[in-house]
Amino acid sequence: MAKDYYNVLGVSKGASQDEIKKAFRELAHKYHPDKQGGSADKFKEINEAYQVLSNPEKRQQYDQFGTTFEQAQGQGGFSGFDGFRDFSGFANGFDMGDLGDMFGFGDIFGGGRKAKGRAGRGRDIEVEMEIDFREAVFGAEKVLDLYKPSACKNCGGSGADPKSKISTCAKCGGAGRVQVVQRTFLGNIQSVSTCPDCGGEGKKAERECPNCHGNGVISDSKKLKIKIPAGVDNGQTIKISGEGEAGKRGGRAGDLFVTFRVRPDRELRRKDNDILTILELSFSQAALGEKIEIETLDGKIKLTVPAGTQSGQIFRLKGRGVPQLGGYGRGDHLVEIKVLTPANLTRRQKELLEELARE
Repeated sequence: MAKDYYNVLGVSKGASQDEIKKAFRELAHKYHPDKQGGSADKFKEINEAYQVLSNPEKRQQYDQFGTTFEQAQGQGGFSGFDGFRDFSGFANGFDMGDLGDMFGFGDIFGGGRKAKGRAGRGRDIEVEMEIDFREAVFGAEKVLDLYKPSACKNCGGSGADPKSKISTCAKCGGAGRVQVVQRTFLGNIQSVSTCPDCGGEGKKAERECPNCHGNGVISDSKKLKIKIPAGVDNGQTIKISGEGEAGKRGGRAGDLFVTFRVRPDRELRRKDNDILTILELSFSQAALGEKIEIETLDGKIKLTVPAGTQSGQIFRLKGRGVPQLGGYGRGDHLVEIKVLTPANLTRRQKELLEELARE
């Protein structure tokens, strides 16, 4: 029974070329054999479907023959299929470079040998760093100990023995790419893939670096100074470009992502860029007014509480909050008043309150 290519790609029979191309890209990314959870068989099936549906002429022939598509092709019933030899274009301008950028492979069927030590971008690193409340507010410098793949110091990351002669790759003639012919049910298909000998560089050293065995990368420890920006909050992440894992054979390094975990303060509470304080006052303090010492980010200050202050009233101390991350100015310090109701009153206190209530 012939395969339903539309079902393989998960598109309708009326799907546009853009929809077919999009579906192919997503599925190819998902099932590529080099990825975790990938499937070589599923990957080939996806490509098989795309080869037909991406070409208007072959799609029309497939729609016409339906379930007898494979039989008709085997009997030579499809005119023009022998002309489908140039795999690099995928009929509708789909360049192999697109897939190279997406997956880092040159052979769409996954049959080509993966180039050893091919130059490529290093992976990103994600770490967490615990910091104090005031370090988050005002910023600080911390030293982070990392153990990660770094550029080999012996060869400078090139992967070649520094004393070795560099010559043009004999297999690809310096082009960095080679042609591969594969036999498929559609006939012989010619594809262009990265040269397995030089990894696409077009040059090759006579000897590999003995320190990194040609990868240009070794695992090493590194102490990195991290500048914590003023105003960073709990759970926020900063990116430090180029401080991830080193790329193989001189490839670009990945990035370092640092997520901050902020230890809470015993007295101060933060909400966005404001600092919140609950100030408890006795009934008499709220009624008569008083100067109260409170803790702020800038140290202790005297807050004048006017007579007749009500519970729930908020006093705003302008510019005494958290600095704006990456900007200018600071938030405010908000002081919320909580008036405590007296308990266990003496007889005299009760008499005074009763007298006050009558007035």
